[in-house]
Amino acid sequence: MSSSRLDIVAIGDAIVDVIATCDDSFLEARGFEKGTMRLLSPAEAADLYDAIGPAREISGGSAANSMAGAAALGLKAAFVGQVADDQLGSIFAHDMRALGVRFDTAPIAAPPPTGVCLILVTPDAQRTMSTCPAASHELTAAALDAELIRSAEVTFLEGYLWGPERPREAMLQAARIARSAGRTVAFTLSESLCIGDRREGVLGMVEAGLVDILFGNEHEVRHLTGCEAVPDCIEALSGKVGTLVMTRGAEGSIASQGGERADIPAAPVGKVVDTTGAGDLFAAGFLAARLRGRGLESCLQAGALAAAEIISHFGARPEVDLRRVVNL
Repeated sequence: MSSSRLDIVAIGDAIVDVIATCDDSFLEARGFEKGTMRLLSPAEAADLYDAIGPAREISGGSAANSMAGAAALGLKAAFVGQVADDQLGSIFAHDMRALGVRFDTAPIAAPPPTGVCLILVTPDAQRTMSTCPAASHELTAAALDAELIRSAEVTFLEGYLWGPERPREAMLQAARIARSAGRTVAFTLSESLCIGDRREGVLGMVEAGLVDILFGNEHEVRHLTGCEAVPDCIEALSGKVGTLVMTRGAEGSIASQGGERADIPAAPVGKVVDTTGAGDLFAAGFLAARLRGRGLESCLQAGALAAAEIISHFGARPEVDLRRVVNL
């Protein structure tokens, strides 16, 4: 398949987000730890769906959210992720294409169904996620278009998809294709690092030199490195990745690249409504600025502005002209 030149292609979970509000007592009754992510079976997801109040359905998935942001910032973006041939799969495909993101992955017959993430937002704007990956974890290397990957300046890989063997091998294959073509490989960490032996696998990929840009929040980077202090985390990854980008919520963000370090405060937000997708849009803003040749601090500022827009409303997809917000 011939592929026009792309700025970025991402591989990640193809998920539909179901977002509902709840109070702390609902989380406590269910035994959920606020602000975390847990994996559910299809039956568990159905049970939780029945228990929540009115909800809105918005196509999501970490890397897919980043590509929605990238397209909104004027980048030529593509996404590779597995959906099922069902209603939610059709919604996901339609939403990605409507946003201007190339999405060519053929659906598979259900079961399993298209993946879903049930996001509970408490009054303090914290989101607690319960994810049923389902079809998204059926992605295989056969779904990759090598020419598409070679055509992209950046290949962006999602940590949530790292655990299962088949999608993990697909991501490793994509990284090899990108590196053989002299392209940049970016990897975004996820809370699923805490599950089983995923930390060791991700660390092995980093130590093998397959990652040029590593994104993660402070908790994720600490878990990956085993370090507590931020300077120690940076030191532990120095020389293993070309660029380390660490988000710190209300405390801002840090980037380290070679001997250079940039540290900026969080962008101001009138009211924080829902923190879902903050890191995803931060990565989109950072990469958009980088692809336009901006310096390290300017890239952080672009990421912070994109993240600030997303947390000002429900859902992880931009609701305004993001190019004006970020000024790229």
